[in-house]
Order: sequence, then C-alpha cells, then structure tokens
Amino acid sequence: MKKLVFVGAGSMAEAMISGIGASGLLPGKQMWATNKQDVERLKTLQQRYGISTTYDFEELFSEADAVVLAMKPKDAAAAIEEIKSFLAEGMLVISVLAGVSIGAIEAAAGKSLAIVRAMPNTSAAIGKSATALAVNGLVNDRQKQLVKDLFNTVGMATFVEENQLDAVTGLSGSGPAYIYYLVEAMEKSAVEIGLEKHTAKQLIIQTLLGAAEMLTKTDKEPSQLRFEVTSPGGTTEAGISILEQHGVQSAFVSCIKEAAAQSKRLCHLLGNELASANRPL
Repeated sequence: MKKLVFVGAGSMAEAMISGIGASGLLPGKQMWATNKQDVERLKTLQQRYGISTTYDFEELFSEADAVVLAMKPKDAAAAIEEIKSFLAEGMLVISVLAGVSIGAIEAAAGKSLAIVRAMPNTSAAIGKSATALAVNGLVNDRQKQLVKDLFNTVGMATFVEENQLDAVTGLSGSGPAYIYYLVEAMEKSAVEIGLEKHTAKQLIIQTLLGAAEMLTKTDKEPSQLRFEVTSPGGTTEAGISILEQHGVQSAFVSCIKEAAAQSKRLCHLLGNELASANRPL
C-alpha cells in the first residue's frame, strides 16, 4: 500500500494511525487525514505521527489505495456525499462507522466499491482492540489480508458475516464499558469493606489481568475455572451465591442482547438517513 486516507480524525482514527505507524506496516508520510473543520486537530496528528493532512480532496484522494471512513456516524451522509466523486470504482473503503451498513455506504456512494465494515472497540487506543470485520463481494483476498493486518496493529481482528456485526457490537464493541462498570462496583465495595481506593484499584486490575491471562492460556471453560476457585463453604461460594440471588449473570445476558438490538435499530435508522439524504428530488 502506498497511500492510506482517513476521512475523520477522531480518537479511532488516531488509534489506527498510531498503531499502524508503530508497527512499521506503513510510515506516517504514507498516511493522510482530513476532517470537517478542526484544523488544530489535524496539526496535532501531523506533529505527533508525521502524517500528511489537507482539505484539498484532489490531493487527498490522488493515488489513494484505501480510504477509512472515520467520521461520526451522524455526519456520514454529508461526508460521503462530499467525497463520493473522489472514490474510484474498485477502491478499498474501510468503514469504522458504528451502525452504518455496507449497503447504506454503497447506496450513498452510488458506485461499486470494495467495502470493509469494521467494528473495533475503544481499547484500540492501547493496541488491545477486539475488531470484527465484514466485507462485500468486491473485496479481494489481498485486500482482506491488508485490512486484517491494519487492524491487527491495534489488537486482534477476525472476519464475520455482516449480519453478525450487531451481536459483535453488543458483545465486544460495548464490552469495555461492561468491564469498567464491574470495576466501579468492585472499587465501591472495596472502600466499604475498609480498603484504600488506590490499593483496591491495583488489586482489581491485576485480578482482571490474571483472569484474562488464564482464559487465554488454558482450554478450560470459564465455568470450570470458576469451579476450581470456589471451595465448598468458602468465601468465593458465599460471594457467588449473592450474585446468583441478584441474577447478575442473567442481567449481563440481557445487557448484551439489548445492546445488540440497539445496534440493529441504529443501523436501520442510519441506513434510512443515508438513503433519504441521497434520494433524487
């Protein structure tokens, strides 16, 4: 790849630029970015990562191999309308727009494009994202490998069918927030039972890291790992019994299902907005 263009320069674009540059996959000078009007933001990214920035679309898209749509989803219709004449047929378009389907992007662009829809999460900022990728029929094997390589620089990436992306959004897209919510509860309880907050946070973080590592390095099911920690009549059993009394596991299942359902609703809504914005008068 000789040139990668970012349309939108927010936190996800920066995470990708940082990861791609740090990995050596693509030098900063071969990455370009633009945004709606925040000149200072572009200057910051240029100084921080050595990328090129411009508001001149002729310069921006000239000889671009791939374009990352990284604007806010609510701005997608206006942005695609503005840039669609610069998107060459067969050009690789990578969308990180939550809730915007491949079909909606195809309709908005009004031409045949190789489109990849990506669902990373905020952990991309530290190179630990879990990213799901879905493609349309125009994405070839070389492009699929390229996109996987790009997102592997900010964590791990795997391909799924597009109809599974709402489930991915509910699970791993929103997933970090569920973990932070759990940590909030653990911190609160730690203070209430007499631990200093800073000490409690260190213990909680290491506990989470250790549990994640155990899940990574063993073939055992989570239920078995839990059972091995839970001695009859012991402290863990006492704690787990309270979680079961309050239906915590069922609540998490409902939480993820509702997040996935909301993703589907938003996808439908944003798709309609893109279609109406590009419907001939």
